[in-house]
Amino acid sequence: MFCVRKVTEDLYWVGGNDRRLALFENIHPIPRGVSYNSYLLLDKKTVLFDTVDWSISRQFLENIEAVLKGRKLDYLVINHMEPDHGASIEEIILRYPNVKIVSTEKSFLLMRQFGFDIDGREEEVKDGDTKSFGKHEIKFITAPMVHWPEVMVSFDTKNGVLFSADAFGSFGALDGKLFNDEVNFERDWIDDARRYYTNIVGKYGPHVQSLLKKVSTLDIKMICPLHGPVWRTNLGYFIDKHDKWSKYEPEEKAVMIVYASMYGNTESAANALATKFVEKGITNIVMYDVSNTHVSTLIAETFRVSHIVLASVTYNLGIYPLMHNYLMDMKALNLQNRTIALIENGSWATKSGKLMGEFLDGMKGMNILDDKMSLVSSMKEDNVVDMDALVEGVIESMNK
Repeated sequence: MFCVRKVTEDLYWVGGNDRRLALFENIHPIPRGVSYNSYLLLDKKTVLFDTVDWSISRQFLENIEAVLKGRKLDYLVINHMEPDHGASIEEIILRYPNVKIVSTEKSFLLMRQFGFDIDGREEEVKDGDTKSFGKHEIKFITAPMVHWPEVMVSFDTKNGVLFSADAFGSFGALDGKLFNDEVNFERDWIDDARRYYTNIVGKYGPHVQSLLKKVSTLDIKMICPLHGPVWRTNLGYFIDKHDKWSKYEPEEKAVMIVYASMYGNTESAANALATKFVEKGITNIVMYDVSNTHVSTLIAETFRVSHIVLASVTYNLGIYPLMHNYLMDMKALNLQNRTIALIENGSWATKSGKLMGEFLDGMKGMNILDDKMSLVSSMKEDNVVDMDALVEGVIESMNK
């Protein structure tokens, strides 16, 4: 049975939802599932924008058939060739053997690498090219490294729809509610959207900035991403989020305490620290145990906040492994422009603070506060002065 939504005149959502997938890209937990969005334009020519993952291919094909109502499919526009969007290309070719594929040179290269037989179907487009399908003229805009090198976005000059590929996407199944104004986005979606952007696209901030500049000249009335809700109202809100994230600017003045504790002593110190912040009036504060919080959540929160306290036990004369993994992801995703305070613990060789500081020194724009706090096995009365100094240092930095 088909399941489609009308997006706007002549345009239909023909995608689907996957609530069975546990890990997106086999890395990131998605307890709320994920949508794979595809869009079908009915004009003088029929145009399908992107396909879907194999997991929902049957639903996808039923949706297309229902919308076409016996018409042939003339064109398939591939904005992004990653398998969660390109996997069903061959199924489209089998069912619509005369279809032409519109995409970039690098996208066609990837199709062949994945083993797709596309010879004779290619219509290559370059940055700024346009193509008319009847009433609707589509402008193609290259968006390399957002977040693969072949990516482009497509803009319908008639209705103002931007088919944005993986830009402006989000984790989460749609549950029948396709549009941003059909959900409470700030309550139910922003965390998944942030976690999606920071972990999937976050490394490529300068490339996102380039795309934002390119599309700023367009009269965009609707954004149709490949994952998550379609934006038809309050576009500025979501564009501003992506502007901040891609500039590596904190969304909020807030403190995030991330701790690594083996037997509870470092955790106890982290709890005391959080209490001192709140007593000083800093209530926008969150705490995470690095051992039971998935790193994708830690990364998303690190992009959100302005100040981070890293509290780690020393492990085998090094940084606690899961704390080290978090730092490695932070660096890999190009995080920058944050203020960091350090707490180290150790029973015979307290080195984690020094090592974390050295690691962070290699990252751009990291302000590491001088008031490092050292514990020996557990927090004592004589550590209170150092903790108070750390709190004051962070607050002073927040007030600048």
